[in-house]
Amino acid sequence: MQAALAATDLDGWLVYDFRGLNAHAATVLGLPAGAFLTRRYFVWVPREGQAVVLHNHIEGGTWRAITQEWGAELRPFGAHAELDAALSGVVAGKRVAMEYSPNGEVPYVSRVDAGTLERVRGAGAAEVVSSADLLQAFLTWSPEDLAAHRRAVDVLMDAKDAAFELIHDRLSARQPVTELDAQAVIMERIAAAGMDAGHPVNVSFGVNAADSHYEPSPERHATLNPGECVLIDLWAQEPGRPFADVTWVGHADEPGAEYADAWAAVAAARDAALDLIRGAYAQGGWGRVQGWMADRAARDAMGRTWAPHFLHRTGHDLGVTIHGSGANLDDYETHDTRALTPGLGVTVEPGTYPAARGFGIRSEVNVYLAPDGPEVTTPVQHAPFVLGRGAWADVRAAALDSSSLMKAP
Repeated sequence: MQAALAATDLDGWLVYDFRGLNAHAATVLGLPAGAFLTRRYFVWVPREGQAVVLHNHIEGGTWRAITQEWGAELRPFGAHAELDAALSGVVAGKRVAMEYSPNGEVPYVSRVDAGTLERVRGAGAAEVVSSADLLQAFLTWSPEDLAAHRRAVDVLMDAKDAAFELIHDRLSARQPVTELDAQAVIMERIAAAGMDAGHPVNVSFGVNAADSHYEPSPERHATLNPGECVLIDLWAQEPGRPFADVTWVGHADEPGAEYADAWAAVAAARDAALDLIRGAYAQGGWGRVQGWMADRAARDAMGRTWAPHFLHRTGHDLGVTIHGSGANLDDYETHDTRALTPGLGVTVEPGTYPAARGFGIRSEVNVYLAPDGPEVTTPVQHAPFVLGRGAWADVRAAALDSSSLMKAP
């Protein structure tokens, strides 16, 4: 924590929790799983010097066990007036980071309740600022994480191809194919690789693709008809390792001009976000681009016809949960001012979902924010699969951008 603080002008980081309200507390403090803590606590970590733990005296034994290697000072309190005095002793006159987000702009970080924030300010803190960027230092991938992510990418590419090939072959043979048929192929490939998706992946036909969180079920699923679109969003991870998460699209027979125009807009938005990330790094390294900027670049590039149907953020942090706690590419659902941080991964996945026109399109790639520049770790779709015509090998080749594994200069 002090290493993360060293590059700032903050006096320290104040971590507060009460019964798990602040999910980040256990991560940054390295608390043991199942630590029995029933009272509120504050841990003050100054930029330099000794940390201080403010804890209820009832839990002194627990905190002595937790902190035996911290070199921290323990300051017990009982009555609430004692807490206020102890709090003032560490924060008075200080610029303090907490798990707080001004105006709730980044809800992933906003874990300290308003009353506690008032209490800290009342204790004399000169300023409370967000710990949003500090937290990202605790989410970075290890070399083993990156290797596991790459393996997950390979499994998803194999599963994606198997599902689209099934659809293509059924159409070519004029046999019915359902969303559940394609979904089953993907889930089988993920399971066979010893990986996990958490819940069934998204296979959407026709207007179902206009629902960005659609998931087929035995009670609700579609059979593909000629002239309809296909959207497959799939994800997987090795247990405890970062996810890979991609979306590819296709069309039953040659798509019309409207679908083709929407695809071109989505691809342009995807590439604009990637270009912004690459360009910002090239101009001065990491720290020059915040999450909202890549989202804005994507929306501006999509254009007036299709951007009104772009109804979610451009991308999200990838972690051991599929939607991680790091910076998102978002100026829509939130205004994410967190800097993109080396050692993390994000998705880039713009889409447009004009339900009245009967289709939805998304193109999703993953980007590893490597210390020496951004790397797209997934193949990039060059064009939609045109399904049901010709040989599958030719259909696949036409959709794949052969220069898809790109790295910034």
